[in-house]
Amino acid sequence: MEKKEIAELFMKGIDCSQVVVGAFAEELGITTEEAYKMSAAFGGGMGLGETCGAIVGAMIVLGLKYGHWDVNTLLRQKEEMMNKYAEFRALFLEKFATNSCKELLGYDVSLPEQLEEALSSGRMLDFCPKVVESVIEILEEIL
Repeated sequence: MEKKEIAELFMKGIDCSQVVVGAFAEELGITTEEAYKMSAAFGGGMGLGETCGAIVGAMIVLGLKYGHWDVNTLLRQKEEMMNKYAEFRALFLEKFATNSCKELLGYDVSLPEQLEEALSSGRMLDFCPKVVESVIEILEEIL
């Protein structure tokens, strides 16, 4: 997914977590609608400024691809998923110093006045697509 496409989705109101999961919907065997719905509550660090929504989106992608579900091979599946997440997290932290939405963005989006400032300053619409693009690139590398 290119920067322009990511920015356009943000301008339409699609959150960071949704853009990430949506980018892998076809590969994961789900529709874009399903991808957007399952990841809808995670943008803006779950609306709390906590773990970046793009990272949560990546965790959803990794869970759908590698998640443990078969009780006969549970431990092996879980180990594979956790290894993929550790690989993702290490690569993410090479590019960004933290996984915290409020620390990455420089605003606490759980506070209405700071959310408004993040939007009006252009920071959210400039910076967040770059994080999403990096997350998508990392996932493409490790999937």
